[in-house]
Amino acid sequence: MEAETDVDLLKRAWRNEKAAPEILQFEAGLVQRVREQIQLLEETVEEFTENRSDDLVVSLYQMDLDRALFLLRSYLRIRLQKIEKYMIHISKTNLWNRLSEQEQRFAKRCIDIMENHLEQTVLSRLPYGYQSMLKQSISSEEDDMVPEPQLDTFVFCKAKNNVGAFQLDDIIIDKNMIFLVPKGRRDHRLGRRRFICFKIQVYEGSGRWRPHRSCLTK
Repeated sequence: MEAETDVDLLKRAWRNEKAAPEILQFEAGLVQRVREQIQLLEETVEEFTENRSDDLVVSLYQMDLDRALFLLRSYLRIRLQKIEKYMIHISKTNLWNRLSEQEQRFAKRCIDIMENHLEQTVLSRLPYGYQSMLKQSISSEEDDMVPEPQLDTFVFCKAKNNVGAFQLDDIIIDKNMIFLVPKGRRDHRLGRRRFICFKIQVYEGSGRWRPHRSCLTK
């Protein structure tokens, strides 16, 4: 079995971040290693170009460089989008500890800018009791104006390997089987290394989730 490269690990982190409704732990060590590899690849491509090396060799190195750059930029961009959308919720929960130092500074600046903007344009003109950007009114017991991640979204999961006697409700999971589970259940019962998960929005009239055989393919 081949060892996973840092780019493979970054691809997994990128996929997980893209599928998860809440922000995940920042992969600081991995991001630093990938940045160092990108710098090395840029130097290598520049050196080969100056030495007029074989165009095929240069293009192969350039492809690796482009792939690593895309994954890193997309990974960081997805995290910034989540911070912009849920910055207040993140700042008030333990999700704050999942951010890097740069992301925490970014979140603080965003919150300060939004507070100042709302205060100057809207809140200062509202009647007493309605001047909070966190609550609809002074009588609200919770911060009902703060957007939060939807943790009840559903995901499609595909088994990467046979997992033997592992069982979810009435379903025995074999390799390459695809099934639908609530995101919360995936966190508690499904191992990360044994499954590939893809997010999907599902709404049922009953409000209760049941496994659908039509969603399962071997």
